[in-house]
Amino acid sequence: MLLAVSAPAKPEAPMYWRREFRGRPEQARFVRAFAAHLLADFPALDDVLLVLDELAVNAIRHTASGRPGGRFTVDISMDVAGVIVYVTDQGGPGEPRLRNLAELAEGGRGLLTVDALAATWSWTGTPEARTVRATFPA
Repeated sequence: MLLAVSAPAKPEAPMYWRREFRGRPEQARFVRAFAAHLLADFPALDDVLLVLDELAVNAIRHTASGRPGGRFTVDISMDVAGVIVYVTDQGGPGEPRLRNLAELAEGGRGLLTVDALAATWSWTGTPEARTVRATFPA
């Protein structure tokens, strides 16, 4: 007896996008639009957009990317496992860190939001350039 067995489906190839933005506050909305267009069908799109917004604003407010002529880069990768976003800035004196809620007044909740919405997040870099990475499972 012969059994017909279909070949396993090939996994979808990973997709990768990169875009550079000016280090100006109004650019955060363009970051969101960039990601929304690319990830329109991703189930956790709202979480991705909020995290990207927080990371873009942090790059503009807390690093050399927010100085005149400054820039930052957003990279997005997507495969069957999910989405990974990266925001790379031009560095600065401090390191990205979670703050204690008791320390916070009006602001400073950006990385707490990232920590709450992303499955994982991390950063790497030097005072001259830093990348924050956040992951979102499919």
